[in-house]
Amino acid sequence: PFKCPNCNNSFTCKSHLTRHLYIHSNEERFKCSNCNKSFTQKSSLVRHLTLHSNEKPFGCPVCNKSFSRKYHVESHLNVHSKEKPLKCPICNMSFSCKSVLTKHFFTHSNENIFQCAICSMPFARKSGLIQHLVLHSNDKPFTCTFCNKSFSRKQQYNYHLNIHRDEKPFKCTLCSRSFARKSVLTEHLYTHSNDKCFKCTFCNKSFAQKSTLSAHIRIHNNNS
Repeated sequence: PFKCPNCNNSFTCKSHLTRHLYIHSNEERFKCSNCNKSFTQKSSLVRHLTLHSNEKPFGCPVCNKSFSRKYHVESHLNVHSKEKPLKCPICNMSFSCKSVLTKHFFTHSNENIFQCAICSMPFARKSGLIQHLVLHSNDKPFTCTFCNKSFSRKQQYNYHLNIHRDEKPFKCTLCSRSFARKSVLTEHLYTHSNDKCFKCTFCNKSFAQKSTLSAHIRIHNNNS
C-alpha cells in the first residue's frame, strides 16, 4: 500500500495517493471563471459550478423542495424523518441539517475552527477536517471484509455493514418500514409521492423506485 506521509491514510494505487496529496498542499489548479475560487481537484470545481447556476435537479419526495446537489436532499430529508445525525464536536448538540450545524458551530467563537474550503463544513480539530476532505476526493479507504466494497467514509462503511448483519436502523416515518441503508430509505420515500422519476427507455413507463425500474427492465431483456 501507498501511505500518505501527512495523515497516514493508505491507498492501493500510487495515482490515488498522488491525487490525495493535493489536499495537503496549497496548489489549487482548477479555477472557477465566475468567482476565481480555486480547487485542487477538477471534480470539486464541477460541483462548485452548480452554485452559480439556478439548476436544482434534486427534489425532495416529501415536500417538493429542490436542491442543486444530491447530498443536500439527503441532508434535508432528516427534517422529515426527525433524525439529527449531525453532531457538534464541541458541545455534542445534534442537528438535522448541515447548514444549521454550521451556523451553530460559530457560536463557539473562542474555539479554533477548521473550515472546509469546498463545502464550508466546520471542524474543531484539523484531523477532522483532513478526514472530511477525503469525501471530496475519489479515495475509498474503508473496505468491507464481506464483499470488498469500498467507501470514502467510515460512517458509510458502518451503514453498509447493516446489510450483512440484517440490521435495519433507518425507519420511514410515513409507513414505519425499516431499511438497512439510508440511501434505500431515501429512495423509498419517493413511493409516498406522485413523482415517478425513473423511466424505462424501452417503453417509457415510469417508476417511483430505481429498483422497480431495474426489475421491469429485466422483463424486456428476457423477452428480447
